[in-house]
Amino acid sequence: MADAVVALRAFNRFHTRFAGALDRNYLGSDLTLVEARVLYELVNRAAPLAASIRADLGLDAGYLSRIVRRFETRGWITRGRGKDARERPVIVGDAGRAAFAALDARTLAAVEASLAHMLDADRAALTAALDLARTMLGGGRSADYAIRPFRTGDMGLITARQSMLYDEGYGWGTGMEALIGEVTARFLRDFRSGREQCWIAEIGGAMAGSVFLVDAGDNVARLRLLYVEPWARGRGIGEAMVNRCIELAREAGYREIVLWTHTVLTSARRIYDALGFRIRSVEVHDEFGKPEQGETWAMPLDG
Repeated sequence: MADAVVALRAFNRFHTRFAGALDRNYLGSDLTLVEARVLYELVNRAAPLAASIRADLGLDAGYLSRIVRRFETRGWITRGRGKDARERPVIVGDAGRAAFAALDARTLAAVEASLAHMLDADRAALTAALDLARTMLGGGRSADYAIRPFRTGDMGLITARQSMLYDEGYGWGTGMEALIGEVTARFLRDFRSGREQCWIAEIGGAMAGSVFLVDAGDNVARLRLLYVEPWARGRGIGEAMVNRCIELAREAGYREIVLWTHTVLTSARRIYDALGFRIRSVEVHDEFGKPEQGETWAMPLDG
């Protein structure tokens, strides 16, 4: 917690300067950063109420009222009819839209200039990192997720992230990391299109989870390495990814799906049970440096 607090405060100090939040005027205009943001919200909403903007931005009602009056005096906006003064919609006129367009073009040019020195790969990495930060802090673009097939680079990310999560949560250390690395390397080396797949769940461009379906031989499919990031749980991602595995296994004509998990992984076990998998055997092992109870589950697909 302490490290995260220090890091977030340091980033906030950096970003207030980077974004010009400390400047008297935003990008050389005669607007403050707050006024520029209010103008943005007014232009990009259909006849909004000032109260809705105040609530969304967390502004003091009197402060926002003074900003709106200033815009009205400049001829940028007009106030529509409402039930009372608090419910009069704000309508942006041509002058207001022209002022916004000029400021928006200046903002776009400034941001593009700050990214110009980066390679395309660096800009992509920055985009993913910013999306992840916003999502984890509760301000991501969307709570919706997408599921896609794997692509180059995913195996390394899966191995690293799962190894860290299992070590932090269960102390499984390098033993689990070695197992995951073997699974992902074998998957890439022996991949059989149409009979195997790795799906990646994403939220806002950030990896939120993954799962594998591989050929185990004898017309049996094996589900492997299901995981969902802690910050992405509660959205049904795990169940959706396992369903992708079941659908592919049926399409490929496998007679059953098997998987190996651990008794302590209660969230994953609930998904397997809900979707029709059943425990076939239980055994204790010490592959991760301490005794753990492993379970083999199976789902027949015949018929």
